[in-house]
Amino acid sequence: MSEHHQVKASPLGQETVYVNEYDPALLYPIARDLNWEAKGVKRSSLPFRGLDIWNAYEVSWLDQGGKPVVRIAEFRIPAVSPNIIESKSFKLYLNSFNLSRFASEAEVKGLMRQDLSAAAGAPVEVILTPLTAPVEVVQLKGRCLDELPLQVEHYTPAPELLQAGGMMQDETLVSHLLKSNCPVTGQPDWASVQIRYKGPQIDHKGLLAYLISYREHGDFHEQCVENIFMDIWQRCRPQKLSVYARYVRRGGLDINPYRSSINDVPQNLRLSRQ
Repeated sequence: MSEHHQVKASPLGQETVYVNEYDPALLYPIARDLNWEAKGVKRSSLPFRGLDIWNAYEVSWLDQGGKPVVRIAEFRIPAVSPNIIESKSFKLYLNSFNLSRFASEAEVKGLMRQDLSAAAGAPVEVILTPLTAPVEVVQLKGRCLDELPLQVEHYTPAPELLQAGGMMQDETLVSHLLKSNCPVTGQPDWASVQIRYKGPQIDHKGLLAYLISYREHGDFHEQCVENIFMDIWQRCRPQKLSVYARYVRRGGLDINPYRSSINDVPQNLRLSRQ
């Protein structure tokens, strides 16, 4: 059975009962390897590393006196972990804290770290931030491609649109036109994407048309970014490459996958759409 059929047949594709008391069993892991096994590729041979940065804006629990505590949460999941965590199940899991009492914020943080690490199969970093902390809204750095004149014909991934050649470049390119669809619900997932590379110059119009070609594609955020990385890596042959997508939040969560051929860590930015 394919990965997407497995997910559709799971509780994630069905009407869900709202659970408001702590329940780690709500988390639904999905093996990362399924995306690459379908293409005959071993994950161990992939040329990237990275992480998935999740931001949660609807995190709350009760203190010992029954008064709600509210926080913004950041979760960092290694891209080399065996599993991704499906976003609907992640949201249901966070909701399950809403009417549960805990002795301290440290206890909540420890439980989240324990449960999410178990689901992902690798250590997950958890950061809880009070709402009084200042937040800066920024833009992705780089040359934005979105105003290039373009005739668009492809709305499913078309890696053949990617071309590179000529002089070596070290540049950063940005687009806000990336859109894909959730494979579970069919709802749209909107994102801004930043691509940094060093190598033969990538054709800007071809790259923009390629990013737009995801518009009717159904896949998870993490896998869309990995596919974008691999298509550019294989067709344009850069010496270095990083792909960072900042997705618009849905259900109080935004997911921001980062994949890179170099071992670095991106900033957790907040864009205007986030």
